[in-house]
Amino acid sequence: MKTSRLFKQHKGTVIDKGKFEHIMALALDPTNHSRGVVRCIVKREGVAGIKGFLDKSVLYSAKSIDGLEEFKLDKLLEIKGQEKIIGRLKKSYQEFIGLEDPDIYWEENKRLYHIYFTIPLIGKGKSPSDIHLGHAQGKNLEALEMTKPVLSPWGVDTGGAKELSMAPINKDGVRLNLVESKDRIGKVGYSTIAVGISEDYGPPWKFGDVVFHPKRDGYKWCEGHASPGPLLPRSFIDMGENKRVGILNARSATQFLKGKTLYGPFRIGLMVYDFEKGKIEWVSKEPLIEDSKAENITFASQFVQTGKKEGILYAHVDDSFVRAYTLYSDGIRQLID
Repeated sequence: MKTSRLFKQHKGTVIDKGKFEHIMALALDPTNHSRGVVRCIVKREGVAGIKGFLDKSVLYSAKSIDGLEEFKLDKLLEIKGQEKIIGRLKKSYQEFIGLEDPDIYWEENKRLYHIYFTIPLIGKGKSPSDIHLGHAQGKNLEALEMTKPVLSPWGVDTGGAKELSMAPINKDGVRLNLVESKDRIGKVGYSTIAVGISEDYGPPWKFGDVVFHPKRDGYKWCEGHASPGPLLPRSFIDMGENKRVGILNARSATQFLKGKTLYGPFRIGLMVYDFEKGKIEWVSKEPLIEDSKAENITFASQFVQTGKKEGILYAHVDDSFVRAYTLYSDGIRQLID
């Protein structure tokens, strides 16, 4: 059986970087897609793909200047109460390096925006780091107030949460969301995918099971690190009432060479998630997308359905610029079958 077309890489980039050399992690307003939030890098230390690589970031709002194809940076995203909340979380031996990796959701019945982001508190020297999944809410993107994190780490080498993929509400009235977490086996660290159980958009949430561990569940392309991307709507690909096709961002195995820790390339693949049971049922044996200009990273952050059988996936390349890709549902559905 011949497989239909899977995707098309768009030419050029999506966002004018303005004064920043590197931007990444575009998230769009789900109510109209004409504005959003993007992560901008103010200082980069090290090389992507090698342990020790560190970015210091700020979040900026962005506005569309040409539909879904072209955006421009607007202004620094201001969040009331940020300093107070982070001051309570940060230990004396840690440095806060800026909010990262935004996701935007809209609570229709309360007419309220919810933004989730990584709060990275990096240990100085060999001191431990803490990675929290932060949360802010407001009536619009100009009136956000930070709450306590929805999820926080429970151990030095395990736990932590970032890169939220919000699931639909299940029959028990809760969401079994997916988040990137972490684990360590010997000297090797892994990014895993865990369930974050939520009864509401704001805190507190609870951790559920680890539903994908690269060491246990990964194929060669995703046996190093894994992170959940957007769950694609049922209107785009119908896998049944309780299941969604999702994007899986993942790396191949970590290598150790001449005293350096070298991470495998991040590429975009697929998964099928049962949000009723909180179980990843299927993962693609091969990646779907690796950008033509990528040296180490192609990482998806946002999906917008544009037609019955098409949609735009946004991803950042080498943590430096945002690219758009058109996904075709017929080809992807055949690939899963």
